[in-house]
Amino acid sequence: MKKSGNSPQKFKSLSVFHRVLGIPKPLHPMISFIDMKDIKIASNELDNSFTLHFYKISYKKSLCGQAKYGQNYYDFGEGGLVFTAPNQLFESPPNKASSGYMLLIHPDFFLTYPLALKIKQYGFFSYAANEALHLSEKEKSTIFSVFESINNELNSRIDDFSQDIIISQIDLLLNYCNRFYKRQFITRKVVNNDLLQNLEEILDNYFNSGKSLNQGLPTVQYISEHLNISPSYLSDMLRSLTRQNAQQHIHNKLIEKAKEKLSTTNLSVGEIAYQLGFEYSQSFSRLFKNKTKLSPIEFRQSFN
Repeated sequence: MKKSGNSPQKFKSLSVFHRVLGIPKPLHPMISFIDMKDIKIASNELDNSFTLHFYKISYKKSLCGQAKYGQNYYDFGEGGLVFTAPNQLFESPPNKASSGYMLLIHPDFFLTYPLALKIKQYGFFSYAANEALHLSEKEKSTIFSVFESINNELNSRIDDFSQDIIISQIDLLLNYCNRFYKRQFITRKVVNNDLLQNLEEILDNYFNSGKSLNQGLPTVQYISEHLNISPSYLSDMLRSLTRQNAQQHIHNKLIEKAKEKLSTTNLSVGEIAYQLGFEYSQSFSRLFKNKTKLSPIEFRQSFN
């Protein structure tokens, strides 16, 4: 644990983090399952701002109060699953009572297993706190049964098969979470369609206001900040609705604006590329041909 000045506390040891939470040492040095009702944080032990060198999968029955992720605060009235990758900054008011469960896993626990790479492909570890996975009663029962299996294995005698079994249970848990997030994108389609419409408006305003001249090409980070959601959630949500990620949507809008300028103005290809935010016209021409199978000049000639 590191604590200095305005820097966030850094927890690299599960044992140290358990001590700060006021609970017994973990049964395994690289993985622990915590019932949040057992947490008794001493008043000066945990800062408002801290990072964990572990993967954290937590289910809070009531996500009460405020939590901060990045520069935004979120209020919660219902429970859900929240995923955190190692070394992400988390901020929360101290001594807030909550109930639920927390699974902490050190990255080294996955070494030599395929899950060491696979876990990095799950985008929900980069979602913001307000993008929690809200479970149906049936889904909750499924997740809790996997939690129970992991906890039972940790409380059993550790042997040569323990890690294999726990890794399998974590893999199963993540597969279920992936499935349930896909369901959430579908069931919240009305909300997500509104986000899609807002995305189109943000891109239209970006190009029509001339921001591309001064700021260059719009980025996924720029779009996500204006939609108040994380880049990973934005791309995964868009893929569920349109089968295209956020970057592809930006490219589609670029091509739409380029076609408009090529067909209605006498601007050169270089001037159009510059207005759209490209540093080099060759990059624009390459993207345009990749998307339309025609060069910008060939496209313009098709209108003459």
